Amino acid sequence: MTDTTFSRRALLRTFAATTVAAAPVMANATGFLRGAGDIRRLNMYNGRAGESLNMIYWIEGEYIAPALDEVNYFMRDWRNDQVIDINIRTIDIMAAAHNLMDTSEPYTLLSGYRSPETNAMLRRRSSGVARNSRHIRGEAADLQLQSRSVTQIFNAARACNAGGVGRYSRSNFVHMDCGPVRTWGG
Repeated sequence: MTDTTFSRRALLRTFAATTVAAAPVMANATGFLRGAGDIRRLNMYNGRAGESLNMIYWIEGEYIAPALDEVNYFMRDWRNDQVIDINIRTIDIMAAAHNLMDTSEPYTLLSGYRSPETNAMLRRRSSGVARNSRHIRGEAADLQLQSRSVTQIFNAARACNAGGVGRYSRSNFVHMDCGPVRTWGG
């Protein structure tokens, strides 16, 4: 490895960790992260916490630990501020689906990590909450975009062919997880 390569990588990591770097436009893909380029970014807004995240979390084949820490905190259970590590495959699926839709609008995060207590409370209120939800393990996210329909988001996530994708048209969101490849909802 040359000194120029090392310096370039170090510089890119520094910019990514502070979210200052401008990422090049990533190519649209027909499969999971195919053609995603040398940079992966996650762009989200959490209305419940009033927070935004626009974070490069992967550069040239390497995950950036401080960026992943930020993603973990952002996707915390906002009801009790509990934080766990969000599964990296879930983050990759979210980023890949976002790239496929060719939009700069951030996802609106409705639900990321859920503590067991929060999940139990939500189960008491709704029959649509799974007892052993992947949200409890940091393996799922419920997302929406104002500029894209639920069907468009669902189709983009399904095209990744990398995990579970649920369409919740009446509630206006799409569930993405890193579990077995499967789809549901209407």
